[in-house]
Formats: sequence, C-alpha cells, structure tokens
Amino acid sequence: MSTQRSIFEDVKTDKPADETSKGGFIDAGRAGARKAIAFWLLLLFFLVACMILVGGLTRLTDSGLSITEWKPVTGAVPPMSEQVWQSEFSKYKEIPEYQLQNKGMSLAEFKVIYWWEWGHRQLGRLVGLVWAIGFLFFLLKRQIPNGWTGRLLLVGVMGGLQGTIGWWMVSSGLSGRMLDVASYRLATHLGLAFVILLFLIWFSWQLQQSETELFQARRNKEQRFVVLTTLLLALAFIQILSGALVAGIDAGRGYIDWPLMNGEFLPSESFDYKPLWSNFFENPALVQFNHRILGYLTFIVVLFLWQASRKSAIAYTRRACVLVLIAVVAQMILGIITVLNAAPWQWAIFHQLGAIVVVVSILNARFSALYPRSQTLR
Repeated sequence: MSTQRSIFEDVKTDKPADETSKGGFIDAGRAGARKAIAFWLLLLFFLVACMILVGGLTRLTDSGLSITEWKPVTGAVPPMSEQVWQSEFSKYKEIPEYQLQNKGMSLAEFKVIYWWEWGHRQLGRLVGLVWAIGFLFFLLKRQIPNGWTGRLLLVGVMGGLQGTIGWWMVSSGLSGRMLDVASYRLATHLGLAFVILLFLIWFSWQLQQSETELFQARRNKEQRFVVLTTLLLALAFIQILSGALVAGIDAGRGYIDWPLMNGEFLPSESFDYKPLWSNFFENPALVQFNHRILGYLTFIVVLFLWQASRKSAIAYTRRACVLVLIAVVAQMILGIITVLNAAPWQWAIFHQLGAIVVVVSILNARFSALYPRSQTLR
C-alpha cells in the first residue's frame, strides 16, 4: 500500500532538463565569446574617445593641415631625415594656411604641428588595426555570436569611412583662400566619430548579457523613458554638430560675455550674410547663438527627464537619470567658462571631453530604460 505524499514534498526525477531551461530557443546556436568581444569593443571605445580628443587638440593647435597628402600605409612612417622634413615643409608652404597665416614659420615650429597631425592619423591607424585583428580573430575562431557578425563588421566599415571623410575634410583647406578646413566637413567628421563611439559602447553593453537576459529585461522596459532618452540623445547629437560648426569658424572667440552676446540677446549682425541660410552655418554670431540656445533646450529636456525619472520603479534608471543631469550641468558650466575665456585650448578640450560624457550618460539611461535591471522588492 502506497503512503500518502505531502503536497509540499519535492518530486525527484531522473529526466534531464530540456534545452529551454538552459536558455531556450533565444540562446540556441553559437553563443560565442560575448564577454571577450565586449571587452574588445570597450577597448575600441577608449581608443575612439582618445581619437576624438586628439582630433580636437589637432584642430585647436591649427595642426590639421600640416600633412598635405593622404598616404594610408606609407604615411605611418614619419620623416626620418632632414631632407624629408624639408620636403614636407615645402609642401606645407604651398597651401593658403602658411601663405596667409603662418608665413615665416620656422622648421622647428612646423615640426610641432606636424607631430600633432601625424599622431592623430597614427591613432586612427591603431584603431583600424585593433578592429581588424579582433574581428578576424573572433571570426576565424568562430566565436562571434549568431547575428553579430554584421554588426561588428559595420563598426569597421564606419571606421574606414571615417578615415576617408577625414581626408575629405583636410583637402578642403589645401586650396583656395581657406585658412582652415570647411566647417561642414568638420561637423561631418566629428558627427561620425560620435556615432561610432555610441555603437561601440551600446554593443558592448548588450554583449555583457545573454540574449535570454536581454529578452527578459526588455519585457519590463520603461517605454516613456526610452522615448525621452532617445529624444535627448538626438538633441545632444545636434548640439555636438553645432559645436563643430562653432569650432570650425572659431565662433567661440568672438562673443565672450554671458548670458548676453556683446550686450545683446541676439547679436544684431546675426543675419548679415547672403544668402540667408548661410548665416546658420557660417555667421559666427548666429552659429554661437544657436549653440547656446540648443544648450538651454537640452538642459530643459534633462530637467524634465530627471523629474519624470523620480517616479520610476527601477532604482538604476533613477540613478542613471541623475547622472545625466549632473553631466549636462557640468557641461554647461564648462561651456560658459570656455566662452568667457575666449575658448583657450585647455578649456575647449575639457568641453569636448564633456560632450563624450554627456552622450554616454544619456545612452546609459536609455539602456537602463530599455533593459531594466532586476532588483529585489523592498
């Protein structure tokens, strides 16, 4: 006669657990070396961030036009003799920047700006090399997770395109009467750098979790904050492009008071250029005014996001939005200090670093809203 069993008694079975208990169909197939690839992408993220800062210093030191040729492979070798240095210097003497601005520059002074530009290009080559080695290693080892080959390849394609756009930008300052590169091309170059940066960190965050964990987290996404952070990210990106236009025409050095601009809210010369549309991209008064207004608008949206996030049930989302607020406020203060001091390179480069911190903090808030972290109920 069988004994009656308690409904609370554990039932023992020798039947093996099915595949769904190990992750199910979502993680079926090749899971790959997710953590290793995530680390590789973080390394690329750090290198691209350095590339942005070195590029900013190259611009601030007026070094970007010192190398007048694009040699993707042989250009990695710097001048090794006095004869080669003289040859490079002679090429520089033929462009408008030397003839109209730096006439009489010594070879020693030329070497300073040459090394800045060479370092910037060399760092770009390093980024490309680290990507190529990592991608080929994981591909040949068959360690790339299913569905990720195209995304990792996209990063490399954008990097190659960035190098081409970099030369397209430099070439705009090698002829005619331009002393600097075209501001439109500078904005394109900087904008793509930030796009690459954000793809790298986003992919890295995704790869630090399994597909099952991402799927389960997304079921609890906070759609309202996803929309708000997406809007804020787009606004911050436009602000970065606006900042590139400011840098491209040195608009940050012409109006060094705040909150007014030469004693006016909107400078009276803001629409002096013809045709009318060119004022928005080439008139220093309107370009800096627009950059300021976009900063104020970004701050207002951030305040709204922070206020709304206080009602979020996810503690990490609340903290992430606080970090966005802190980053934006700090960036505004840096921007004001930079303007009041006529944009010296020391403050300007910190302001550019602040832009990286701002967009990464916004993306972090978006990620936490889209993939909320599990937390205990207390």
